[in-house]
Amino acid sequence: MAIPLLSYAPTTQNARVVGYDVLNDDTPRIYSTESLTSPEELGELIDAAYRQIYFHAFAADREVFLESQLKFGQISVRDFIRGLLLSDRYRRSFFDLNSNYRLVEQTVQRTLGRDVYNEAEKLAWSIVIATKGFEGFVDDLLNSEEYMENFGYNTLPYQRRRTLTDRSTSELPFNIKSPRYDDYYRGKFGFPQIIFEPKRVGVFKRQEKSGDPALYLAMARGLTNSKGTGVAVTTDKMDYLSLVPRR
Repeated sequence: MAIPLLSYAPTTQNARVVGYDVLNDDTPRIYSTESLTSPEELGELIDAAYRQIYFHAFAADREVFLESQLKFGQISVRDFIRGLLLSDRYRRSFFDLNSNYRLVEQTVQRTLGRDVYNEAEKLAWSIVIATKGFEGFVDDLLNSEEYMENFGYNTLPYQRRRTLTDRSTSELPFNIKSPRYDDYYRGKFGFPQIIFEPKRVGVFKRQEKSGDPALYLAMARGLTNSKGTGVAVTTDKMDYLSLVPRR
């Protein structure tokens, strides 16, 4: 018998207030199949889905079968997100390398588009993972009232209410704030790596030796051009016989 989801509440009541955001460069683009006008825009939605769930997907990590189903209208965007969360790539990159608490934090960020409220929410969803498994946890998130109200079947999840009024202290993107490797695995894999800066060497000054042509460069440059000052020599009046040695 599965344990029902424990009740939890936001740390502050501000999370319940309907936001009024002024559009700017940091406002996330909302992708939905209801507003598509061309096949190219559907391709952009699929790429955005990979960025939302994986942060980045190589060609070997793409779910070609799921993409084909979405393009032909056989599944919804919500089903496509479910397939990515249950994919082998997500399991290898997130499920296998994190505890249940950290897995809850990362999956809630990518699925519901917000941070977990507090430790009570982490505990509640961790119990769901322990009793229903990761697949049951994903299904409960996608079937939750919060997900359906904000994204429904056709809208791609995005980081909600991310307004960067001050970039030094404001909310960061999920992939930067919550990397897929925790402290244990980052230490095991050697992150962060120490970057060695090369030693700066002074400019080499060439030393001239005795007989070096560079020593006579200044003297050569100081010579004047004597072209045209010499006497022209002709052979018309030259006495060849007097120049031949006597035998």
